[in-house]
Amino acid sequence: MTTKVLTQEEIQLLKSIQEKRIQLTEQFGIIELRIQELGLQKDYLKEELKKLRQEEIKTGETLQQKYGDGTINLEKGEFISQ
Repeated sequence: MTTKVLTQEEIQLLKSIQEKRIQLTEQFGIIELRIQELGLQKDYLKEELKKLRQEEIKTGETLQQKYGDGTINLEKGEFISQ
């Protein structure tokens, strides 16, 4: 087996490539972490949306029992029966 010495330029080039690979790997890790965090936030918001929808349905049913069928004008605070 023969051993040959690399030039300083070749060594610097290989070190530069190695450093870039390490930086890219770290950046990919950061991005993946953000993706996971966003996934958790999305799941949380989905649950909040389900709760809000249930609250809307319950409130609609309560108002319908109290006032009957009709529409509500929130700006005027009025119920308009059909």
